[in-house]
Amino acid sequence: MLTVLRNTWALLLGMLLLMLGNGMQGSLLGIRGAIEGFSPFALSLITSGYFLGFLVSSRVTPNLIRRVGHVRVFAAMASIISAAFILYAALPDVWVWGLLRIIVGACFASVYIVAESWLNDGATNETRGQALSAYMIVQLGGIVAAQGLLNFGDPAGYGLFVLISVAVSLSFAPILLTVSPVPVHEATEPMTLRELFEASPLGCVGALMLGGVFSTMFGMTAIYGTQIGLTVAQISALVAAIYTGGMVLQYPIGWLSDRMDRRLLILIACSVGAAASLVAILAGNAATALLVIAFVVGGVSNPLYSLLIAHTNDFLDHEDMAAASGGLVFLNGVGAIGGPRVVGLAIEGLGAWSYWGMIGLLLGGIAAYAAYRMTVRPTVSVEDTGAYAPILPSATAVAVDAATEYAIEAAQNEEEEEDASDPAPA
Repeated sequence: MLTVLRNTWALLLGMLLLMLGNGMQGSLLGIRGAIEGFSPFALSLITSGYFLGFLVSSRVTPNLIRRVGHVRVFAAMASIISAAFILYAALPDVWVWGLLRIIVGACFASVYIVAESWLNDGATNETRGQALSAYMIVQLGGIVAAQGLLNFGDPAGYGLFVLISVAVSLSFAPILLTVSPVPVHEATEPMTLRELFEASPLGCVGALMLGGVFSTMFGMTAIYGTQIGLTVAQISALVAAIYTGGMVLQYPIGWLSDRMDRRLLILIACSVGAAASLVAILAGNAATALLVIAFVVGGVSNPLYSLLIAHTNDFLDHEDMAAASGGLVFLNGVGAIGGPRVVGLAIEGLGAWSYWGMIGLLLGGIAAYAAYRMTVRPTVSVEDTGAYAPILPSATAVAVDAATEYAIEAAQNEEEEEDASDPAPA
């Protein structure tokens, strides 16, 4: 790990600054939107715009990189993000914010693709898993730290928007001054959704529904907090608890993933998350109880994406894994676009408790489908499963391809070790 940090510290530092801006953006807009009098449904549409822009840009950015190069794409998109963060405060209008969120989502997708390409290109077969782990820790750590910064300014003013704009602007320096351009990462064409569903029905259904869970937690938590009367400090702590849980439980869930039936682990994790969501509804606005629940729900939800990818790969040949990962990224993105809209509409019609109700319903749905799939398809023995690589639902196809490549390499190394240990024929 020290070798990875020494070789990629500039890239990881730049990504940390970017995540400070992105992590604070989601919470700040929810709080400022309530101050401006935006309805929960309007804010949910604004939130969905980020994931719409992200999904579309993920498809077109590789072509843009081929035309102008990594450095120019990164600098241009990060500059647009920095400007958009200032415009949020200058133009507090629903339609303007919706357009800005689409633009910011598209730009972040491009920035992530460039950064993940650099990260993957600089990793070796031996360090790729460690590099992915470091990248995930930086992403989660940046989001958690961003919540603390919310308490250093007034959401009704300009200061916090200037702060996140400055953080994004500063991210240019360590990355562009120390990282050399790399060959364009050629993203693999995804499988057709029909082929992917035939290979792994649970992977498809789980990725789609998990997209709704992730986007709800990322974009709607602050909106939910304002609806139940939490303070800015309590809202920031609630969001931080979600991602702290994801960071803390990522390793133990990954460890279990390599040692037990992955469908059973998906069933258990989703059931725990659904039960915790039900408890959150009963807890009302009890801030301390909500923090504990948010830690649990975030802790079991964030590792699910990696778990679903690993489960899907268990039913694929090595040469098909990269193509399948592209399809799972797409399904996750589609779910992420729809999740906030449904939650925003439900909050307006039924009340703030619908936030937890939606998360619980989606996690419960994944658990129920996992239980069903266990009855109709034999499990893969633990000895035949591939490696688990930590990836967040916000990762682009580049990082998912890198994780898939790591899984393939680990499986091939294991096969070679087994062959070498077999006694020679007499």
